[in-house]
Amino acid sequence: MEESKLRFRHALENADAVLIGAGAGLSAAAGLAYSGERFLKYFADFHEKYGINDMYAGGFYPFGSMEEYWAWWSRHIYYNRYDTPPLTLYEKLLSLVQSKDYFVLTTNVDHCFQRTGFDKSRLFYTQGDYGLFQCSVPCHNKTYDNEEQVRRMVQEQSGMRIPAALIPRCPICGKPMIPNLRSDDSFVEDEGWKAACTRYKDFLRKFRQARILYLEIGVGENTPGIIKYPFWQFTVRNENATYVCVNPEAYCPKEIERRSILLYSVNDIV
Repeated sequence: MEESKLRFRHALENADAVLIGAGAGLSAAAGLAYSGERFLKYFADFHEKYGINDMYAGGFYPFGSMEEYWAWWSRHIYYNRYDTPPLTLYEKLLSLVQSKDYFVLTTNVDHCFQRTGFDKSRLFYTQGDYGLFQCSVPCHNKTYDNEEQVRRMVQEQSGMRIPAALIPRCPICGKPMIPNLRSDDSFVEDEGWKAACTRYKDFLRKFRQARILYLEIGVGENTPGIIKYPFWQFTVRNENATYVCVNPEAYCPKEIERRSILLYSVNDIV
């Protein structure tokens, strides 16, 4: 393991650029766990009434009304997007790469990178943002900041319901709003999303044959086609690239073993 840590440090020091690919495991390691004690602290009533056992599962629960739906989701968003402590792990990660030409590709929707101080122009949140509403239809490709409304929902809910007057509605068609999260083909890719996607593609082109470090952290098997598989493919195509997988179950394809570094804890890099 010490040898792998030394190889990582050497690869980072000599890299022209770093592409971070971050999944849910990073935020969980930083303290934003979706299950266990933290879940019960904020959602014990939903657990008791509906049998929901973690925040991820709760996001797919078929609540019977929009008042219940938004009682859940306002809390979910509030405690994972707005009411969170400084996350030391993200701060350490920033200090690790801030002197490099870096970019972040993430499936996380909790905004931890930007809140920690990562350059907004170097971030691509592929799966959305807890801080945004979109039309549930959707009737148009625009998103809306939700902090003020979410805070009111949390403050004014009672009995796992929000007041009907607080249900967010689309300003165009009047249908209920939903969080801007990718779960089906109704996900809105707004102008900000498209601009970030373009910057990501430009970064890939700029460093496709450079000494680049593909740093994958906490990526599971839910959506490997967004980070894990592309990082493998990029490494195969570029003999100057190094692939780093940080995960308790880290692994890589045989084709890139020689240029891969497997680490089993985020503490191994920070």
